[in-house]
Amino acid sequence: SPQGRSKKKSRKHQRFMERRAVLEQKGLLSPHGRLGSQTTESALETHTTFTKANGITTPRCDEVPKPKQIVSASLSPSASPDSIARHHSVLLSQGNGSSKRVRTSSLALRPGKYVAIDCEMVGTGPQGRLSELARCSVVNYEGDVIYDKYVRPELPIVDYRTRWSGITKQHMKNAIPFTAAQAEILKILKDKIVVGHAIHHDFQALKYFHPKDRTRDTSQSHVLKKRAGLPLRANVSLKNLARHLLHKKIQVGCKGHSSVEDAQTAMELYRLVEVQWEKELAHSLPPRPPSPVTDPAADSSQYLDDQYWPTDLMASSL
Repeated sequence: SPQGRSKKKSRKHQRFMERRAVLEQKGLLSPHGRLGSQTTESALETHTTFTKANGITTPRCDEVPKPKQIVSASLSPSASPDSIARHHSVLLSQGNGSSKRVRTSSLALRPGKYVAIDCEMVGTGPQGRLSELARCSVVNYEGDVIYDKYVRPELPIVDYRTRWSGITKQHMKNAIPFTAAQAEILKILKDKIVVGHAIHHDFQALKYFHPKDRTRDTSQSHVLKKRAGLPLRANVSLKNLARHLLHKKIQVGCKGHSSVEDAQTAMELYRLVEVQWEKELAHSLPPRPPSPVTDPAADSSQYLDDQYWPTDLMASSL
């Protein structure tokens, strides 16, 4: 009869409303009655499974698959420093193995202003005790290589130091002269914030000194040492920092270091603690007056003058 059909339809609608209420409470169904592009009724049929107990069919919402959490590529400009730092860490952890690249974050302050550098040196002079540039690699904020060339030292090579440098006689066949490489590299470094590990060795090989407020040395970073659980006064290697903080192995094998890999690792470490590092520097460094030292057109011989070298380096060399 029409009345019986109406009662049956009413009971069916009541059960439907009860199932919808349960799903809405669990956040699996929007209050507007839609889940994705499906209608409410079809969504309930698709995302709700049933079990029979004592002949009664009951909804089991606990089996509905939970949506995967997706890390946003950007954060709100009002995000706290801690949440920003965690965001950097999550982005870095999403790479694949040792070949992962640093991901771009929209929160970075002018990413084009950041580069990381690493140089490999060979021995020249008496008994090969002088260190001269033989390879230089520069990567950008994302870890992409923007410069990587072998360099012919000004003096004859006595010790290739292949075990550490990875440089062999074969590499010198197509190497460019030091003066040419120096001009190219200084042009890249001009007005940049330069990241590196024990970076004064790289600058010394380039016969150059970069402004302190634009230098980020991962070997001297208190933020990185704290995060790795290492003493603040300890001399920490790039290899150990990468193992503790990035959970990856670098500088393995007997073929020497890769200056590209080392530069990329230094940039990854910097970006891991970028927010805290920059916050500390903002409170510790005084404003820097304009300096002609960053001008690659200037005479490179001036970079050897005592006034441009740190006092601690001068004292250690005496």
